[in-house]
Amino acid sequence: MRMPALLARALPHDSAFWRRLAHLGASQGPEWWVRYSPPFFGCAAALALPAARRAVAENLRRVRGARGPITDLLDTAKLFSTYAMCLAEVLSNGSKNGRTPDATIFGASMVEDALAEGRGVIFATAHTAGWELTGPLLARDRHAELVMVMQKERDGEARAVSDDARQQVGVRVVHVGDDPLQSLPLLRHLKGGGVVALQIDRAVPGMRTRQVSLFDAPSAIPEGPLRLAELSGAPIFPIFTARTGYRRYDMKVYPPIRVPRAATEAERDASAQRIADAMTTFVRAHPSQWFRFQSG
Repeated sequence: MRMPALLARALPHDSAFWRRLAHLGASQGPEWWVRYSPPFFGCAAALALPAARRAVAENLRRVRGARGPITDLLDTAKLFSTYAMCLAEVLSNGSKNGRTPDATIFGASMVEDALAEGRGVIFATAHTAGWELTGPLLARDRHAELVMVMQKERDGEARAVSDDARQQVGVRVVHVGDDPLQSLPLLRHLKGGGVVALQIDRAVPGMRTRQVSLFDAPSAIPEGPLRLAELSGAPIFPIFTARTGYRRYDMKVYPPIRVPRAATEAERDASAQRIADAMTTFVRAHPSQWFRFQSG
């Protein structure tokens, strides 16, 4: 058995060991290491994790259609490499290698106008390249605090390593295991003019979801952003990012979605579908920048 596969079986890919090792390289190694080594480790991870590799190829076909085994192989390698490069840049935060990313934000003025209303703003985002670097930058430059609601990772120590790196760029992370409205003071944060970001491409068991069409197929997205918007009056902005080079990112902000107070089921469905449509449009334009390593 090859060495990468042996290591993968001995230590899960999301363990604290691997996360600490990546953090050590990103924060203490020379900057050229942060810049040039991640593609090697990304491709090594693809080789060592066949289930994740198959899931990535399946999701790529789901997003952009069948393109043949060679294209699937190249796009899969590109996705793993891009993920590794983004992870290295995030984990270098707060170290000698940390740098403010160069972000081009399309649609920032819409967020500024919404924040001026004083009801806060909700970002509906996904696991796309560079969100953890550029999302906080967008909020900070508008003098708003960003709280990101995320699913708990299996390994608490690994989660702590990533959360510390996120906090270095102004992200306050709140982890949930079910519906966030049952346990978090997010409404209060919005009423204070803050920003709440929720990722819509994953739902934990027991979380309330709403049926949508995603990539022209039946799917579901978490209902949390819709419920927050309905209760707070804050607009929802679908917002996604793509990596364009070393510490360079493009961010696309889609037009705001306003959910009426006491919305009808049809209005909630329509709002959910607009979020899903924005995600479909963005991910289809950047299929190798959506980090989903599970099927379905």
